[in-house]
Amino acid sequence: MIKVFDIRALFAAAFVTLLTLLLIMIGSRSLQNFDAALVAYLFGTLFAIFGIAYRYSVWIQRPPTKIYFKRSLTTLFSKEFLHFSWFTIQDFFKNIVFQNFILKRGKKKGIAHLMMAIGCTMAFAITIPLTFGWIHFTLVPETGLNPNAEDIYTAHFFGFEVFNFPIKSIVGFFTFGALNWCSVLVIIGATYFLQKRLKDPGLIATQTFEGDILPLLLLILVSLTGLGLTLDYEFMHGKAYEFIAVTHAFFVIIFLIWMPFGKFFHIIQRPAQIGAHIYKEVGKKRGMQICKQTGIEYTTQLHVSDLKEITKAVGFNLCDENDNSLLDYSPEGKRDLLAIAHLKARQESGKFFG
Repeated sequence: MIKVFDIRALFAAAFVTLLTLLLIMIGSRSLQNFDAALVAYLFGTLFAIFGIAYRYSVWIQRPPTKIYFKRSLTTLFSKEFLHFSWFTIQDFFKNIVFQNFILKRGKKKGIAHLMMAIGCTMAFAITIPLTFGWIHFTLVPETGLNPNAEDIYTAHFFGFEVFNFPIKSIVGFFTFGALNWCSVLVIIGATYFLQKRLKDPGLIATQTFEGDILPLLLLILVSLTGLGLTLDYEFMHGKAYEFIAVTHAFFVIIFLIWMPFGKFFHIIQRPAQIGAHIYKEVGKKRGMQICKQTGIEYTTQLHVSDLKEITKAVGFNLCDENDNSLLDYSPEGKRDLLAIAHLKARQESGKFFG
């Protein structure tokens, strides 16, 4: 088993999980504010945290990712700190918040993906603190004892009182109904992509159930069962609450367990794309690489230099006997070299055809 697991990643995952447990103890005031009804969600979340930390640690140790990570950090904390800090903020809002990279592929696709991103991000921001006991709500005793007074709740964060709000106010409506709006956004976005995957011939030919269909189904089922809890409470007087609650918990836990291993892991990877953009920006400032064959710029000198290190690290030798690297040629230059080699071989054989 020791050979199967990455020891560094295992220690990193264990450290992150233990740190999370410590923060849970602190934030919930030694579990005083922890809701025991959420214990299943807690274990599912801790499993997801351990799995995500482990996989991320393994991923970041790979030579290409390691290069991007190191270059991004050294650049971000260099003498050009202010410039790249502003660049990072702009890129974060452009590609992470507003999902511009998806909007470029189509307006409908971009809006649907943005709805899923907003819904999932808001849901995580609400449910994780609630599950950990970092946030909880209490009824102000005076209002609860007075039948003629409107119920007023107090919001607590890490055990400290933050603010009071009437249950029937706008704040109360959005506070206790926020997850419902998240569910609606996720259902609309996920349904759009699901119907595309069930109808588009190109997607049908390349997709897999566990990689493409299952994630969307899980998002829809989690959202639908979550809405079911509110519908049962409001219109069915809690008659089906136990069944819907268990069903919802089942799909949520499956979702959490699947996060580190399936397509959902890209949610964690996506912010690292900012590092790749910083890397490209630095490369442009340091100069472009010119193809030895065509004489045309095709990428940055920094990228080529790092690729040479990476290929050696993974065991590939792309240099000839004169130490000329194949990486010094653009894709067009490589095609030219291949065509020239074919021509030379045919000339030496004395036959151009046949």
